[in-house]
Amino acid sequence: MNHPFRDMLGEATRLTQGGHLMAATQLIQRALRGDGGTAPVPAASPPPKRPGAGVVIDAEARVIHDAARPAGHPQADTSAPGHFAGAEQWLRASHSHQGRQLAYRLYVPPAQAAHAGPRPLILMLHGCTQDADDFAAGTRMNALARDAGVLVLYPEQVQRANAQKCWNWFKTQHQQRGRGEPELLASLTRQVMAQYGVDASRVYVAGLSAGGAMADILGRAYPELFAAVGVHSGLATGAASDLPSALAAMRSGAPAGQASGLALRPIIVFHGDADSTVHPANGAAVAGAARGSSPGQTTADRAPGGQRFTRTVYGAGSSAAAVEYWQLQGAGHAWSGGSAAGSYTAPGGVDASAEMLRFFLAHRQPPRH
Repeated sequence: MNHPFRDMLGEATRLTQGGHLMAATQLIQRALRGDGGTAPVPAASPPPKRPGAGVVIDAEARVIHDAARPAGHPQADTSAPGHFAGAEQWLRASHSHQGRQLAYRLYVPPAQAAHAGPRPLILMLHGCTQDADDFAAGTRMNALARDAGVLVLYPEQVQRANAQKCWNWFKTQHQQRGRGEPELLASLTRQVMAQYGVDASRVYVAGLSAGGAMADILGRAYPELFAAVGVHSGLATGAASDLPSALAAMRSGAPAGQASGLALRPIIVFHGDADSTVHPANGAAVAGAARGSSPGQTTADRAPGGQRFTRTVYGAGSSAAAVEYWQLQGAGHAWSGGSAAGSYTAPGGVDASAEMLRFFLAHRQPPRH
């Protein structure tokens, strides 16, 4: 991170600690746009609206303090993971592949007799401007994973690859098997699987916004690796091939592109119908590309917090649905049911993390012949 950008975020942190939340938000927005200077915007001024242009695919940012930890993970923080020794761990490490390096956090739940044997793994891909700690805090996935005996892997996009730390889902070289970010993320996943003895039939990928778009790409490009996919407020594989087409898809929606040779995986999709950052039509496109001609069964209900939603299930078989599409009424561009400890969350809505985990654990890779 360059020094001006770091200084601006440091000043934003101090403003937040002093209770000047509006000024802190404006300063963060200036930092993300690359404006110079470190002087804060007066707290009395209304925050500027974020433009639809640019590669930022998220809503207003919140400052996440170092003291804010995702519920359910331990206080210990080791520099590099070792073989699982039975203790709950929240690890920080890095992975190198084909000349590229990727930092990540890994949540390892404690050993429990109820979850003996190889355990599942979820790869969680953050949205733009986020990092692993922020995403873990906002989704609360570690707390849920602890009870279910699931490992959770949070890679972090580097700023030199994308100025806003977005996964480059809209570039052709990052939409293919064996190339770019999909290959790097698949390599990281395989390393963690081998190192921790993960159940190869129960490996999943989920993401928010740009991370959701990349999750869809990974599920299609590496169907032998990921048994199911979760996309929250994301876009379909092939919806864009460059920045202009990405902005158009975000603004107006786009059908899934030509994903020749890419397989389909069971998928669960969440999208708010009031999302002004990634058009709601994109969520429908993700689900539509996966369901094919399967008929759907739609039910309408209300979450415990009062949020209305419709849930459409496609291809329900004897054990599990192949596709679930959740339309969240009145919801914007945020992780539904998340925690206010993280950015881009909508506390009180449908618990997307719990529903994803439930959906994932209902699916396994089919036996190989």
